[in-house]
Amino acid sequence: MGRRKFSTKAAEGDMTPMIDMVFQLIAFFMVLINFSQDDQNAKITLPTSELAKPSEGPAEFPIVMHLDKDGTIYMGANTASVDSIRPLLSTEIAVLVSQEKSAADGNIIIRAHKDAPGGKVQDLINKCQDLGFEKFALRVKEEESP
Repeated sequence: MGRRKFSTKAAEGDMTPMIDMVFQLIAFFMVLINFSQDDQNAKITLPTSELAKPSEGPAEFPIVMHLDKDGTIYMGANTASVDSIRPLLSTEIAVLVSQEKSAADGNIIIRAHKDAPGGKVQDLINKCQDLGFEKFALRVKEEESP
């Protein structure tokens, strides 16, 4: 019986589709990471809490506000004070209305700096309630247990 010789060319696969798929995955994850960082603001250092627990799921209509220690509020590229937040929130209400929703359907997510006065947070919540918002979430950094 003679031995068969196998051609090494037959065993090699075409790597082009796999390389294309890897580049598509890299591009996908780069875009995904950029979107998840939109909720962050480098000026805000969240307080820690042992009682903090992750939210049960993503908020349906989130409106993220960053409250700095000096009382400045950041919403995306816009800044305002607690007293001048009404125009920014009116824009958010207009977006909700365009989706056949109301301010009560919006979820205000407040990311307050750990040194921000509690009174400023309360004033911000009161201003939002005056405009009809009802759902609020305060973000803190979860303290890791040993």
